[in-house]
Amino acid sequence: MSEFQSQSSLSYARSINAAQGYIELGMYEEALKELAALPRGIAEHDEVLQLKLFLLMRLKSWEEALRICLELQRRKPNETLGYIQGAFCLHELGRTAEAKEMLLKGPSSLLREPTYHYNLACYEAVLGNREIALEYLRTSFSMNHAFREIAKKDPDLASLAGMF
Repeated sequence: MSEFQSQSSLSYARSINAAQGYIELGMYEEALKELAALPRGIAEHDEVLQLKLFLLMRLKSWEEALRICLELQRRKPNETLGYIQGAFCLHELGRTAEAKEMLLKGPSSLLREPTYHYNLACYEAVLGNREIALEYLRTSFSMNHAFREIAKKDPDLASLAGMF
């Protein structure tokens, strides 16, 4: 590795560390600026895309976040992140039926994720399918008890109040 390449790698690492520091401080716009300053080759790494996805979701930039999710799905079709977060972005954009379909068409590894079942419960409830929503909720609760408390405050599940 040349001295220039070594210095460049250090510079990129500093930018990523700076972005992570901004995230810890809740300074999401500044973190995005750090990531935007990275050269394309580095900015396209999966880890950087995932960091950018987190930031865009915190900023409620659903369309941009969805684009990253679709790219992650394309690159790693057997990993769950792009599907769970992509479906959430669709839901936040008011495209709940599409969110449900995205999850249902995802990899079988999603079935091991309590968030998959919980989010499907939310989408089914919003779409008016209360019984199906309850089944998904029960599955998510059995996989992770913390979802029961989260569900009590989730506006997507308001139509199921008192049923779980």
